[in-house]
Amino acid sequence: MPNLDWMSLLIPETLAPLEAVFLILLSAFTSLVTATLGIGGGVLLIAVMAQILPVAALIPVHGLVQFGSNANRALLTHKHIDRPWVKLFFIGSLIGAVIASFVVVQLPLVAIQLSVGLFILWMVWGPKPKNSELSPKRIVFAGGLTTLLSMFVGATGPLVGGLLYRSNGEKMTKVSTMAAALTVQHVLKAVVFTFVGFTFTQWLPLILAMIAAGAIGTWIGLHVLHRVSSELFNRLFGLVITLLALRLIYQGVLDLF
Repeated sequence: MPNLDWMSLLIPETLAPLEAVFLILLSAFTSLVTATLGIGGGVLLIAVMAQILPVAALIPVHGLVQFGSNANRALLTHKHIDRPWVKLFFIGSLIGAVIASFVVVQLPLVAIQLSVGLFILWMVWGPKPKNSELSPKRIVFAGGLTTLLSMFVGATGPLVGGLLYRSNGEKMTKVSTMAAALTVQHVLKAVVFTFVGFTFTQWLPLILAMIAAGAIGTWIGLHVLHRVSSELFNRLFGLVITLLALRLIYQGVLDLF
């Protein structure tokens, strides 16, 4: 009986024990994927969580789990973070979060899926300007836009990845900078959802367990990353972003019918 009481504290009433264990293991796996390829784990995680969690809890719970995963990855790779880029991204994210806290009407999901998917494809495969680096104003704008969108679709990692794909940074810089940027984005998302009335209390034990499992996956993934050449990493990074963009477009087209 004490064991059952302990389990009831860890697992929200809406979840079965096996579902909670599965989510914890999935968090480790998706963190490993993201640490190795730089992207992809967050989208996979939210896709599965959407089949298990209540709709109202999906985006805030996923956001807090991803905050832990990205914060851990940023901490382990902090020497490689492009700090000026992240500072500009933070300014934009803060503006986007403030706007999101006052947005009453949710944007149509299909419009978000199609526009974000097409934009990512253009960023990865479109014509590259001579200076591939984004200007400071565009980084601020990107931070605000992606943070605003993250309140509706949850995982905007592919969009941020599409922006970083155009940068001239090497693999560790891209992985660490993206981790830092998404850490900022997800912590602001948690603040916004708390502000609008979502209560994390009953979900906190599960979230902490998923973050701890994610830390193990991140540690393993970063060791794998060190064995991957920069050329292969860039190819895989671009491929994964493209596949995720095509998935968004596919979902958007299906929702039209």
